[in-house]
Amino acid sequence: MAHVFGNFTSMKFRKFRADYLFDGFNMHDDGMVLVTTEQGVVEGLLPLDEAGDEVQRFEGILTPGLVNCHCHLELSHLKDRIATGTGLVDFLLAVVSNRQAATEEILESIARAEAEMLDNGIVAVGDICNGTSTLEQKKKGRLHYHNFIEAVGVGENMAQERMEASQLVFKAFAPNYESPVESISIVPHAPYSVSNTLLGLIADLPGNHMLTIHNQESEAENELFVSGTGDILKLYKALGIEIPLQFITGKRSLERYLPLFHANQSLILVHNVASNEDDLRFVTSSPESGVRLFFCLCPNANLYITGMLPPVDLLMRYQQTLVIGTDSLASNRQLDVLAELKTIHQHFPAIETKELLGWATINGARALQLDKQLGSFEKSKSPGVVLIEQGREEKLTGAARSRRIL
Repeated sequence: MAHVFGNFTSMKFRKFRADYLFDGFNMHDDGMVLVTTEQGVVEGLLPLDEAGDEVQRFEGILTPGLVNCHCHLELSHLKDRIATGTGLVDFLLAVVSNRQAATEEILESIARAEAEMLDNGIVAVGDICNGTSTLEQKKKGRLHYHNFIEAVGVGENMAQERMEASQLVFKAFAPNYESPVESISIVPHAPYSVSNTLLGLIADLPGNHMLTIHNQESEAENELFVSGTGDILKLYKALGIEIPLQFITGKRSLERYLPLFHANQSLILVHNVASNEDDLRFVTSSPESGVRLFFCLCPNANLYITGMLPPVDLLMRYQQTLVIGTDSLASNRQLDVLAELKTIHQHFPAIETKELLGWATINGARALQLDKQLGSFEKSKSPGVVLIEQGREEKLTGAARSRRIL
């Protein structure tokens, strides 16, 4: 190994090969070997005939650790408590009416959910937070988290109050991070649940550069902003909210709110079930906005709530950057990025495995701004090593399972 790794002849290395090796960008056959330190720091990729002895051989696909760009860990206690197929508005109302539970139950559910993600090869999570219930679990440092502190409130006169409440949650998380603005953001819940004033306070907050928003999860969202009609009015009525007249603009949701963000910000758009070609034309014809967009797919949650899927093929045709999320156990049967990829592959079989894995690794790491350390097998990174058992280059079959091996 000295001729490859300089003077580090005393250092111990681990060497991995499998039927296929995905490095974050490209798929290799079993003639390529991944070399890491015992601590998981990548040294490089080598042809098998240069790798020397003690190469571990696996069946399946080796890949960098998986990135879950959208999760609600704090809702883990709602697993199996909300019916499927309710539609978005009734789902949201069910979450509101069922989310209260004993503290012990909530904390135990959070711990189990995090363990599930670890078992499934997830190494980083973009997690939505409405309070501090996940904080004690996150202090254990088992996963990389970006904490998205969610602000909600459609009343213009309560915008400052809602912003201050979110800042209190931010301050509770902040002491646990060396650079809080790199690990915590204050973000809007959804276009229909945040007033223009509150959205402006969020966008203008210094250091608030990485954001996320639930985008076009149902067509009712677009109807609200275009004509002031649709199922969102049922949500407002149930919550005793008057429809904000400034929302009725004649524009579809994405076109209405995207200009309110700034050129130095990135934005993870989550769900996108009701995004269409008009939305994608708007995005691609308005590059001067400078906002960096990531479209996050949570297909199993979409099927759970509405039975619909986002237009993945359309997003690909418009060359959007795609990432993967699981949503919460209130809307999903598991927190498993590979399960999301298999669902996409089932409904869009023409998509290559390496493209799907790229969404779940390097794209996700870039979306969470963790790509200097995660997402690919590049020298000096520590992305984790995951094995997809029964994974195939041509297809992610239903039998495929992921587990972390380093």
